Amino acid sequence: MDTKRIISETEKFVKRKLLGEGSGHDWWHILRVWNLAKQIAKSENVNIFVVELAALLHDIADWKFHNGDESAGTKLAEEWLTSQGVDKRTIKTVKEIIEDVSFMGAGVKKKNRSKEGKVVQDADRLDAMGAIGVARCFAYGGNKNREIYNPDIKPVLHQTSEKYKKSSSPSINHFYEKLLLLKDLMNTKTAKKMAIKRHEFMEQYLKEFFSEWKGVT
Repeated sequence: MDTKRIISETEKFVKRKLLGEGSGHDWWHILRVWNLAKQIAKSENVNIFVVELAALLHDIADWKFHNGDESAGTKLAEEWLTSQGVDKRTIKTVKEIIEDVSFMGAGVKKKNRSKEGKVVQDADRLDAMGAIGVARCFAYGGNKNREIYNPDIKPVLHQTSEKYKKSSSPSINHFYEKLLLLKDLMNTKTAKKMAIKRHEFMEQYLKEFFSEWKGVT
């Protein structure tokens, strides 16, 4: 199996599919996650081929844009990998990683079924943090026609994936419902270190946001 060719063709496939997407789940998100996953993988004993494939395909058909269908991504990924001659064991692992990668609510505990999955999940979560995470949060909120902030709507720590998926709260709430929780959910030592700076940036951003909201600065 020509792994380099498969990675290259998968890169082209995903880029064609997601380039220009406007919610923050675009090709550039995939590229950043791919690069982060490769960086994290250097310190982990993992199958890099699986890591790269899963990083490239993890958002190929995100449930958020497919009427909540959590199987859309795995179906498309399986079709693509099968067409490229990837073995069934690798396809199974990549599908499991795609199924496990998403944050589905503060009270929802999901376990990764592979070390490769932990790496990809960490990379994906890091891209939801820091300066880029802030930008993506508001890009997604605008895409979904959500308010930036509404002081009358309080954040909710969702206890089920169903409630999380149905949420339409303002973008600022998303910091408290997900983004600020990610630092303590990292799997690998490398990602845990990287998450600290990004977490601190978001805290500082919120401090400034609420200061401006009150007309203090």
